[in-house]
Amino acid sequence: MEKRLLPVILDGYKPLREIVFESMREAILSGTLEPGERLMEIQLAEEMGVSRTPVREAIRKLELENFVVMIPRKGAYVAGVSLKDVADVFEIRSALEGLAAGLAAERITDDELEQMERALFYGAREGELDLEQHVKSDTDFHALVYKASRNERLIQILANLREQIQRFRTTSLAVPGRMKIAIDEHRMIVEALRNHDSEEAQSLAIAHIVTAENVMFGTLSVKNDPDKVD
Repeated sequence: MEKRLLPVILDGYKPLREIVFESMREAILSGTLEPGERLMEIQLAEEMGVSRTPVREAIRKLELENFVVMIPRKGAYVAGVSLKDVADVFEIRSALEGLAAGLAAERITDDELEQMERALFYGAREGELDLEQHVKSDTDFHALVYKASRNERLIQILANLREQIQRFRTTSLAVPGRMKIAIDEHRMIVEALRNHDSEEAQSLAIAHIVTAENVMFGTLSVKNDPDKVD
């Protein structure tokens, strides 16, 4: 069987179990380990060059974070994503992102606007960047909006949602054409921030998240009904 997970690189500051956990979580977020896939301890341990113990510990932690489900007498599987999961996360995210953008419009600095412009320029290099780089660019842009809100509690709440958001972000941006649309939406948000138009920034941020949600719904619908065509 083809190896998909890279051997772990030891870090003197992190326990091995934490490194293995982060490696497996990233594999799930990126789709390397796909929803519904069975997680075989021996195979994963061999791929990462570790013993079964840290893999077993990582699987338990992934289960606690809802990335893995344990099925009695069958084993551990990568958790799937339901339409309800998508609706719940995006309902929360649209409210929080809208609030962050509205506050950012009132509090953003010229330096932060310049950073956002640079992030837009980098993300717009369609054809030059792979999916992982596009996801990073998108993540960085949203992080800049959060930071500009100057609300530390809001930033922390969004950070707590990060892994769930990231899983959906990767799926959404993998859809052909979605990245270009997302960049255009980001540009409109930046323009509202530059004009310090709180109401417009909030409205555009919410619309941006709703569009991403609809892309997710479309992706899941096709997966659940392979014969469906748009």
